[in-house]
Amino acid sequence: MAERSKRYLALKAKIEPGKLYDPESAVRLLKEMASARFDETVEMVLNLGIDPRQSDQQVRGTVVLPHGTGKTVRVLVFAQGEKAREAQEAGADYVGGEELVEKIQKGWFEFDAAVATPDMMRIVSRLGKILGPRGLMPNAKTGTVTFDVAQAVREIKGGRIEIRNDKLGNVHLPIGKASFAEEQILDNFYAALDAVVRLKPPAAKGRYIKKIVLSLTMSPGVPVDVNTALARMEKRAA
Repeated sequence: MAERSKRYLALKAKIEPGKLYDPESAVRLLKEMASARFDETVEMVLNLGIDPRQSDQQVRGTVVLPHGTGKTVRVLVFAQGEKAREAQEAGADYVGGEELVEKIQKGWFEFDAAVATPDMMRIVSRLGKILGPRGLMPNAKTGTVTFDVAQAVREIKGGRIEIRNDKLGNVHLPIGKASFAEEQILDNFYAALDAVVRLKPPAAKGRYIKKIVLSLTMSPGVPVDVNTALARMEKRAA
């Protein structure tokens, strides 16, 4: 097991053993722990009561964070003609067709999200084994296969993130930066939590959200009280 740095151990000492923090206290503590030499990402991890081996218990969707992620997202769009022009006007970083497919096949990955119009999927499908494992393959379920490319580009650049469980039933989400105000992080937190709740598979039984942990890129995790978080989420929505 790798040894932890003195900085990490000092930060961990700020977290009370066995305590579950309400979201507001957890965010306040994260802000106090932000001491890296760069603007750390605030990360939210949810452990879900699903069986990730079952196809009918997959959690997948998107959410537009009210205050974005704080990250500049490079968007690639597979489109042609009028749709290519719309994508460019909406701020897409790269727009094209066959030439982009060939470029990616040769190892180019200078983008963070990919969008495609349905008619372009006949050529984009050749990239399934390349983009799929990287989470970059356009998919209708996440709104990245669409004729409304302009809206997709604007949402992605404005803070839309993908929600997708891993093989252990966890969902990892970036919900801001350490430099964000506490209220901005909380707004993003509750928006992400609400989205995950709405994506609960009908086949999932028992307790759906089992654990929530908030952390910074280089900090230990702060455990969040799930019941308190859900209650405050519903109160905000009322």
